[in-house]
Amino acid sequence: MSRFREVQVNKFDLSGKRAFVTGAGSGLGQAIAIALAEAGADVACFDLPGAAGLGGTLAAISDADRKVLLLDGDVTDPGSIESAFDSAERELGEIEIAVNSAGIANVAAAETMPQSQFLRMMDINLNGLFWSCQVEGRRMLERGRGSILNMASICGSTAIPGLEQAHYDATKAAVIRLTKSLAAEWAGRGVRVNCLSPGFMATPMNSRPEVAENVRRFAEMTPMKRMGRPHEVGGPAVFLASEAASYCTGVDLNIDGGFLSI
Repeated sequence: MSRFREVQVNKFDLSGKRAFVTGAGSGLGQAIAIALAEAGADVACFDLPGAAGLGGTLAAISDADRKVLLLDGDVTDPGSIESAFDSAERELGEIEIAVNSAGIANVAAAETMPQSQFLRMMDINLNGLFWSCQVEGRRMLERGRGSILNMASICGSTAIPGLEQAHYDATKAAVIRLTKSLAAEWAGRGVRVNCLSPGFMATPMNSRPEVAENVRRFAEMTPMKRMGRPHEVGGPAVFLASEAASYCTGVDLNIDGGFLSI
């Protein structure tokens, strides 16, 4: 390999980096936490108390021979996030990569949706993500470096016929816009902010009974004719977190099997 190619490939290496991942106990958050570790990062994994999947995340990161820290809390509570972030930095060192993947999904007809259901979706998927960015951003801005990655969705850019989830779509559209606004605000101070917009992924969230009948239809609607696999989000996350993406900020990266191309 030429010296030039070696330098370019090494930019994807996260060795010596420390990451903080919310929603690391399941689905895409878990897949990303594992991918970051496989690329060389030590990872603090944050999720709700008792999140069953955190044990699997811990095992996979340990198998990658990286340090792992399990932290519990609630993204709707800024104090909880700050306490966890403090613990992560005490145990692992300065956090340079943050991934905000905590979120929920459910369905309801817009005309009859209870106020409580709408507000809970906003509180977790949007407000919780903003509080996470705020805590992470403050620390990174003090040091003049860092990379924040937010979890959006193709549902933030398009509505899917047959899915009654106006509240979910609204949060993901807001995450995309919030990401771009933070990117513009912090770009000159050394902190990059990007987001991932997965398409239809084979995660526990898409195994919910209320969407089960749509899974085959989702696959047929996607040009690749299949659901995405959680690990297929890991590579794009590593890219945006790494020095290979040093000139990327405000990016909304679609990982959708070509869905938004049609």
